[in-house]
Amino acid sequence: MTDEEGGAGLGAFAELFELQPPAAAAVADEPGRRGLLRRLKENLTKPRQAISPQLAGIYGSKLVSEDTWEDLEEALITADCGMPATMDLVDALRAEAAAGRITSGSGLARALTDEIAGRLASAPPRIALGNDPTVILVVGVNGAGKTTTIGKMAHRLSSLGQKVIIGAGDTFRAAAVEQLAVWADRAGADIVRQSPGADPGAVAFDAVAAGRARNADVVIIDTAGRLQTQHNLMEELRKVYGVTGKAMEGAPHHVLLVIDSTTGQNGLSQARLFGEAVPVSGLVLTKLDGVARGGIVVAIHRELGIPVTLVGVGEAVEDLQPFDARAFAEAIFSADTDAGQ
Repeated sequence: MTDEEGGAGLGAFAELFELQPPAAAAVADEPGRRGLLRRLKENLTKPRQAISPQLAGIYGSKLVSEDTWEDLEEALITADCGMPATMDLVDALRAEAAAGRITSGSGLARALTDEIAGRLASAPPRIALGNDPTVILVVGVNGAGKTTTIGKMAHRLSSLGQKVIIGAGDTFRAAAVEQLAVWADRAGADIVRQSPGADPGAVAFDAVAAGRARNADVVIIDTAGRLQTQHNLMEELRKVYGVTGKAMEGAPHHVLLVIDSTTGQNGLSQARLFGEAVPVSGLVLTKLDGVARGGIVVAIHRELGIPVTLVGVGEAVEDLQPFDARAFAEAIFSADTDAGQ
């Protein structure tokens, strides 16, 4: 599916960024919405297959017994939901069963999907624009997918009529700067860059200044992610964060943390470190199509209390999607494998 086919989620992006989408995108996006669950299931084959045998046995039972809860705990832990989130979910479902609202495996399937969807949607993410420009700082370790995420985000925003400037703040990786330059050209966005090894704070300051001077709608700033120099990295992030505020009062308006879903529980420790350095406002979970245990989304949300904003479920531009809690929960945990078809 391309950006022109089925709207490719442009309407969903417009809602996420609180924009009025172009009329063509709004009309075309309706079939894209109907097909989102189907596309998620196609792209999330690995995480679903990892737990579907266990869930099938649970959902196929006519009665809910003590064995059911033990099997469900095992399935959720296998799915990488983590022990704390797993116990929370099972306790909540046990209470529903005790109240007579869950009496069979099929009822448990619906209740589990509803519970996960409800929790993940408890803080609906919105990225408000309109600060002339809105400054978005993107952080995360190298290899998590920051550069690609920024490029895809810029492309999608440009498709919605937004003027975008990209700040190439990862000055220690020439490849990252070049990749961003390619994305900027593709998206029709401007890029602010300096020579390799330049001060990242200076790049951030110049990007914000350029955004104001050129009447940009959005400035997206990349940052370095070298965890092998953890202390220096976090100090650098704090500096970049502070410098953007000097370039424009109130900036950055949003801080998005990019986490590689395939790192599993290690993503939690990364998130804690970055959260200590800068106020993270939203999560971007990349490579979700390549992880065998999609429950990491549940674990991260419970641990951090930060809304999942975007998910990457493939290589194409349209595979960076605003997170849909209901579609995600049904794609992995529901009993109906044909839902959304």
